[in-house]
Amino acid sequence: MNACRPIDQEFFAQAPVRFDAEVVVRATPEQIFETFEDADAWVAWAVPIQGVAWTSLPPFGVGTTRTVTMSGGMIGDEEFIAWERGTHMAFRFTETNIPQMGAFGEDYRVTDLGDGRCRVHWVMAMEPLGANVVILRLFGWAMQAGLQFMLNRFRAYVETRYATAEAA
Repeated sequence: MNACRPIDQEFFAQAPVRFDAEVVVRATPEQIFETFEDADAWVAWAVPIQGVAWTSLPPFGVGTTRTVTMSGGMIGDEEFIAWERGTHMAFRFTETNIPQMGAFGEDYRVTDLGDGRCRVHWVMAMEPLGANVVILRLFGWAMQAGLQFMLNRFRAYVETRYATAEAA
């Protein structure tokens, strides 16, 4: 595994490469965070994710860790650098098996719209190195489209999950 540079919240505004997406979800902030905490849910909506293993016990918060396995054999060890249940969470890679990733993080902001809906804003930020810089310049448009696609899948997953629960 290759160590990644530590980051803080400022990285999400200053990263050399940044993608963001936003969606409105018919769910409460609590339901959205229940979904974030469910390891199996990530596999259902985040296309590249093949597995999530929490390596810290609940309750989750700043300093919580997990390991994520992705398609193509990519592995990322993550540490949460923000956790305000119902409103905000962010994590960074501490290590990855991708040798040319200087820093990587994701930031999720949840805004309660007050009518049973929330706005979810997702930022993926990175500092690629070497050949990854060229790849992201060429295919950044696809990364942006993929992020929005996955966030739309998240919305569908959450709305279906909680509509089914309410009907039961």
